[in-house]
Amino acid sequence: MQIDRSPLARPFPAMPMIAGVSLRVARARYKTWDRCDLTFAELAEGTAAAGVFTKSACASSEVELGREALKLGRARALVVNAGNSNAFTGWRGRAAVEAIRAQVSGALGCGLDEVFVSSTGVIGVPLPIDKAEAGIAAALAAEPCGWEEAANAIGTTDTFAKGAGASAMVGGQRVEFAGIIKGSGMIAPDMATMLGYIFTDADIAPAFLQEALECANAATFSCITVDGDTSTSDTVLVFATGKAGNARIESWDSPGADAFAAALADVCRNLAQLVVRDGEGARKFITIRVSGASSDDSARRVGLSIANSPLVKTAIAGEDANWGRVVMAVGKAGQPADRDRLSIAFGGVWTARNGVPVEDYDEAPVAAHLTGEEIDIAVDLGIGAGRACVWTCDLTHGYIAINADYRS
Repeated sequence: MQIDRSPLARPFPAMPMIAGVSLRVARARYKTWDRCDLTFAELAEGTAAAGVFTKSACASSEVELGREALKLGRARALVVNAGNSNAFTGWRGRAAVEAIRAQVSGALGCGLDEVFVSSTGVIGVPLPIDKAEAGIAAALAAEPCGWEEAANAIGTTDTFAKGAGASAMVGGQRVEFAGIIKGSGMIAPDMATMLGYIFTDADIAPAFLQEALECANAATFSCITVDGDTSTSDTVLVFATGKAGNARIESWDSPGADAFAAALADVCRNLAQLVVRDGEGARKFITIRVSGASSDDSARRVGLSIANSPLVKTAIAGEDANWGRVVMAVGKAGQPADRDRLSIAFGGVWTARNGVPVEDYDEAPVAAHLTGEEIDIAVDLGIGAGRACVWTCDLTHGYIAINADYRS
């Protein structure tokens, strides 16, 4: 089916190519579409790798082998297949991933554990090895491409290409970042979100790169939701080619480590928010700020309870200032809360304070706020210093239309 471009879409940004990264795309024809659906990234020797993956008990072979490969901490290539998740496919699915790794390893003369593979799309259909191998052969022979082409090739129900860049000064040397991501539905990350890839030319130890990514993930990818469903294939990988010429970052005590981590977190945040902006059927981008919780983690869980509530999301879609549904979502979160200390605001206007409706509350400014595309909800639990920010979108008829015939 034809899916209209999300009204919350953002234009693809200008991003520098990263030294030590060569991108190519090809048509593997995993589905009956006339578009590139295989992305290949060749990475310089010595590239450091870090990643976070889904915690789903039904994870794909790509995820399982990716976790194992990260123990090495190095990468020479990335292959991303779109249109087929290759999840829940048993030994056939694993054989497809192993065939891809063998083909790329032979072409580049690198180890199997230096080849990372991701797949996204329909669950339960083995990835066709013949199509994958033909696609990789075509990619190896193709001319290098840019970030937007690579971002388009990894999408499925995405309505726009998503990318984000940043830079940082590390020990007096400028380092660059460029990231792409795909994701629109089946978004309720328990680690990261869908498929995201970040590239940097920084020289950094794999162990610290992993630590920096996990910190960034906790406040970005793990704070978004579209529909409450966690994918079998969720993967976010970071590759650092070491070509910037900076003094190697080994730990938080290294010069520029904080700047590097801040820039990485900024890219992750921007990519995560772009996924929400392309939520299937989304018409409104919702920011939920929770404060006064018993801890930051508790605040995040309360925020996700609100963000995942179909009643809250449909109320926002209908531009209904029904703050009672937020009360409901806080109450069911399973986190410490006190009804008589709870306060709720929409668009900066408090509708309830300390467990009761605000006296003489004027709904007009809240109703006006809800007609916009950017919606802000604030919740203060009044019991501690914990805080978190969560992002989601509304739930519309468009979500049903897209998912009712996803396989076709």
